[in-house]
Amino acid sequence: MEFDVVVAGGGPAGLSAAIRLSQLAAGQGREVSVCVVEKGAEIGAHILSGAVLDPVALDELIPDWMEKGAPLNVAAASHRFLLLTQNRALPLPAPPQMKTQGAYVVSLGDLCRWLAERAGELGVEIFPGFAAAEVLYDENGAVAGVATGDMGRGKDGQPGPNFQPGVELRAKHTLFAEGCRGSLTKTLIERFDLARDSDPQIYGLGVKELWRVDPAKHRPGSVIHTVGWPLDGSVYGGAFLYHLEDNQVAAGFIVGLDYANPYLSPFDEMQRFKTHPAVRPLFEGGRRIAYGARALNEGGFQSIPKLTFPGGALVGAAAGFMNAPRIKGAHTAMKSAMLAAEAAFSGDLDAYPAALKKSWVWDELRRARNIRPAFRWGLWAAIAYSAVDTYLLRGRAPWTLRHPRPDHEVFAKASRSKKIDYPKADGEITFDRLSSVYVSNTNHQENQPCHLTLRDPDIPVRVNLADYDGPEARFCPAGVYEFVEGDDGPRLQINSANCVHCKTCDIKDPSQNIDWIPPEGGGGPNYPNM
Repeated sequence: MEFDVVVAGGGPAGLSAAIRLSQLAAGQGREVSVCVVEKGAEIGAHILSGAVLDPVALDELIPDWMEKGAPLNVAAASHRFLLLTQNRALPLPAPPQMKTQGAYVVSLGDLCRWLAERAGELGVEIFPGFAAAEVLYDENGAVAGVATGDMGRGKDGQPGPNFQPGVELRAKHTLFAEGCRGSLTKTLIERFDLARDSDPQIYGLGVKELWRVDPAKHRPGSVIHTVGWPLDGSVYGGAFLYHLEDNQVAAGFIVGLDYANPYLSPFDEMQRFKTHPAVRPLFEGGRRIAYGARALNEGGFQSIPKLTFPGGALVGAAAGFMNAPRIKGAHTAMKSAMLAAEAAFSGDLDAYPAALKKSWVWDELRRARNIRPAFRWGLWAAIAYSAVDTYLLRGRAPWTLRHPRPDHEVFAKASRSKKIDYPKADGEITFDRLSSVYVSNTNHQENQPCHLTLRDPDIPVRVNLADYDGPEARFCPAGVYEFVEGDDGPRLQINSANCVHCKTCDIKDPSQNIDWIPPEGGGGPNYPNM
């Protein structure tokens, strides 16, 4: 199938690019064929975010979004920033980057579904349930589109009775909007050496639950962020509580994946957070209705790779446009995609990076660039530095703090690390991994090749278990990896059906031995309104 532009990924960036292209074509009376391919069973099925949305990019893309019924129904009404100790919650002044004036508490999945409707009205072809599994190249080595994955292969990789081969989607320009740690984006960065002039990308893992709480405890528009307990001062992270509509509260916990202790479990830190005396009462009498997890880019300005290559470009979280100090990235992702779309429409994708550097995205990320790397010094030193950088230097420091190493290189050996005793789940406020995966609506076709591949099957036991006590069993928030005893000793068992597509294993595996590749299209979580 031939198109002018193919977009890999149906998130906020991919849909914004498709809409902007179609708007430009309609404005000039031109025919431009645009296709969006999305691995989730439907648009929004794999979208997980907080989310408090800054509507600045949406204002530019669809100025009359309110009249057209965009699902921005709850304005952020109040904001508290708390330092948690084990038993207390101490209010702190909220940094300017975290202020929420003019923002909305939203389901980003619902927003994507609405954006898809607008794209469809403009003639964009959207194919949910089809994973972009391969980059296509022309005879000169330029990107020429993507191929979707085969359907109906058995576990042995051989075609089954319902086999359907993937489809080639060829285009003049291909925009990669796969989100954080995209499987094709990773290969493009390596093939075209896109990261040669940038710092290593670093990541966080966000674990999120959606609750329906007692109406008496619900405060629509309330936004709470916390730092401190249950993490110690050496680990970057914190929690959020966002009150949406219909008595729903989004509860999330983010852990920077540059933590060193292999015994740390981000999933269990999230469960422990909910037991805090200032937090637990919110959930008592309520019911958890959804669960999910997703990696997020935290490298910021200094980790942005080269954005263009022959035949294509990276947009949105695939390129790492999240503003970690703001805990926001949808607005910057959308704007980057809009600029890439404008460059593609002009026929010159190389105009995209230059336009980005003149935009508010570049200025916003540049001003925030030193906050996240300062947390390598510990919580209190980072808070002190951030105050100086924000209030005195106003983001214009004459230096740039660096990210010296990727996350997988920072693990300490288990012999030098302290074990963490996590309490057993109570099934009311705290939960185990398997019951959590159940409410993520995760489903994979059982008889298909495993989408979590090992470059060397001996490394999990020989290296990871021996040196780090098998951290994959703890950093995965879905119970995919477990070490079991066999006749010949321990072995790694991969429960790929549990995978919620967070990509943490691809990022944090200390041996970089795990490759996450897309399963059959439509597989994975099916988030209702995360």
